[in-house]
Amino acid sequence: MAIIKPFKALRPQPQLAKQVASRPYDVLNSEEAKQEALGNPYSFLTVTKSEITLNSNIDIHSQEVYDKAKENIETFIKHNVLFKEDKSCYYIYQLVMDGRSQTGLVVASSIDDYENGLIKKHEFTRPEKELDRINHIKTTGAQTGNVFLAYRNNVNIDTIVENWKASKKPVYDFVADDQIQHSIWVVNDDNVIQNISSIFEKEIPCTYIADGHHRAASASKVRKDTGIKHTDGGDYFLTTLFPSNQLQIMDYNRVVKDLNGLTLEQFFDLLKNNFEIILTEKNQVKPSTLHEFGMYFENNWYKLIAKNGVYTNDPIGVLDVTILSNLILDAILGIKDQRTDKRVDFVGGIRGLKELEKRVDSGEMKVAFSLYPVTINQLFDIADCNNVMPPKSTWFEPKLRDGLLTHLIYEA
Repeated sequence: MAIIKPFKALRPQPQLAKQVASRPYDVLNSEEAKQEALGNPYSFLTVTKSEITLNSNIDIHSQEVYDKAKENIETFIKHNVLFKEDKSCYYIYQLVMDGRSQTGLVVASSIDDYENGLIKKHEFTRPEKELDRINHIKTTGAQTGNVFLAYRNNVNIDTIVENWKASKKPVYDFVADDQIQHSIWVVNDDNVIQNISSIFEKEIPCTYIADGHHRAASASKVRKDTGIKHTDGGDYFLTTLFPSNQLQIMDYNRVVKDLNGLTLEQFFDLLKNNFEIILTEKNQVKPSTLHEFGMYFENNWYKLIAKNGVYTNDPIGVLDVTILSNLILDAILGIKDQRTDKRVDFVGGIRGLKELEKRVDSGEMKVAFSLYPVTINQLFDIADCNNVMPPKSTWFEPKLRDGLLTHLIYEA
């Protein structure tokens, strides 16, 4: 069963919360982060992407960058931009995007649960991304990135959360520049805290990583590398738990640098073996059903429809990301491992199909593919079978903000 515990969050002064809160480190490149933090000395991006406060030609994975992150977070603490909670608490985090609301519990989840398979995974991780977060956590002594977990909704947890929201005022409540509303309540009543912990331990058999596989893996490896013990927080990692009925998964699309030495005619002939190809001219193709794909190539959009019998119907084989990976990226374009192959990149659905056109039209990439999103039940089915999806199969929105709640692993 799921083991969670309250923790003493490092969090911003209420009047600075909107300025501190920043988008997750892994949805922005360094230049985007620098522009987003411009003119805002309180932006938590100076901690999560601290290279933006250093020379522009620095290696973003150098120890100097991690040391700067530590220096910046310590400066925030020294100047009382961030303060540590007096007692261990749970936190309720509500996000509202385009009129749709989702509410989760921010907790410290057990690394033992992660290692024993009670926090279920659906993706492999990329070694270089793991190492980046390992070095960041080790140097700063803080888990600054939240792992987004899902669980099958539980009416008892729903009732506690809704009652607390209705009876208490949030400590933070603001609308970010992207028009997403962020509201956080502190759950500091010992009886309520105990009740929440007990329900998870007795009624929630497992949780599922929705977003944050690298952050979870890094927390586990930091514990192994440093020998951090339970008394100082190192046996737990920062997570937000969302009930499955409140979650929406967006598409996660692909762009590829080249055609693997194929001519245009050869490429299309190979595609025709497994897909019906329909030219749509300049109309963007956002797939509206399973097994339908969009392809942007040489200033044109095409609709690709997978032919019957070219894919399996098992939980992994039926996924569109699997069909694309097996029948196009691997078999035609020679991309065997998307985690390590530099010829492929991933574009979250929140960026829209225009971003795919931009990457191809610039000459950076040769071809782009848009996909139909995975469902939350498909994610659960795959994780329950101890299977994994191809990397970067799911994109969740809205994103939690970094900086609002940080877990210090070297303190109780």
